This record gives sequence, structure tokens and C-alpha cells, in this order.
Amino acid sequence: MAAEEISKPPSLPPYPEMIWSAIAALNETGGSNKTSIAKYIESKYGDLLAGNTALLSHHLNRMMDTGELVFCKNNYMKPDPNAPPRRGRGRPPKPKDPIAPAADLPPARPRGRPPKDPNAPPKPPKATAAGTGRPRGRPRKMARPARGITGTPTATTAVPMTAGSGRPRGRPPKVKAAVMTEVSVQN
Repeated sequence: MAAEEISKPPSLPPYPEMIWSAIAALNETGGSNKTSIAKYIESKYGDLLAGNTALLSHHLNRMMDTGELVFCKNNYMKPDPNAPPRRGRGRPPKPKDPIAPAADLPPARPRGRPPKDPNAPPKPPKATAAGTGRPRGRPRKMARPARGITGTPTATTAVPMTAGSGRPRGRPPKVKAAVMTEVSVQN
């Protein structure tokens, strides 16, 4: 047990206390930067943990977020008690008007599509595509005339293109070269 107590480092105060004491002792007018705070803590408390710089950065950031410290021009300082509260980024929110009692407001409409009424009469079908005599959708692709550009296409020469006619779509398949290997036979 005695060996454990000797090798154990002396207990350090919490990091926020060490940071406050460093800023107060350095007493710089524009605040103290991170390196000067770290040097003061090392000189006063001696051997520190291996991750001292990471812990110091973490606690400085946390103290800035809570408002205990102010970060200005790469220096940390105590906040001015007479300074106005710091506002976040972006446009400030609009002030909310006090609303009259909730009885005046209509009930909120539910989200989504309203359900169908089961008692409603059925709607008549639309007669847009049925009256024209043409099928719905994109028209079928027609084959090129057999005589080429010089011939005049007629209704008899323009036939719908089938899957096997003409050139297939897309990139042609890669042709694999036949690999021939010689086998040496030893006698």
C-alpha cells in the first residue's frame, strides 16, 4: 500500500479552478492565450497528466460555451458584468404576440390526405383517351423505310420495329479472345 501512495501523483484541483487561477495570476489586460495559461498551470502544479493540452482545450471550450469565459482575439478573459448578453448567429427571433385563449382558434387540421367518404356516389370515368381512338402512352417506334432516304415512306412500308430487327440497343458485348495454351509433353 505504501508503494501505491508514493507513486500516486498529488491530487490536482479541477481544471476550471486551475484556469481561473491562471487568468487571475497572469492579469493581462487583453486576456490570456492558451499557451500562457498552459505554461502557468505546468509551472504551478508540476507534473500533469499526459493529455494535459487536450483536457485544457476541452475545458476552455466548455467554459466559453457556458459563458464563464469570453474568447476575444485569441485570448480568454473573464466576461464583463456590464456587457449586454451575447446573441447567437443569424437573425434574432421575432417577438411572440400574446395569443388570446385557445377557444377562439379553430381546431387544427390533421395531416395527410383526408379519408374517402364511403357514402359518396361514384364518379363517372374520364373520357379523354377513349374518345380519340388512340392508345394511351408513347407511340410505338416505327422501323426505317427499306428504300432509305430517297424513297417516300408510306403507310405500308412503316411497320413497327420488333425486338429482333435492326441493330440492338446499347454497347456491343466485349469479344473475348480465344486463349490457346501449349502443353508440353515430356517423354
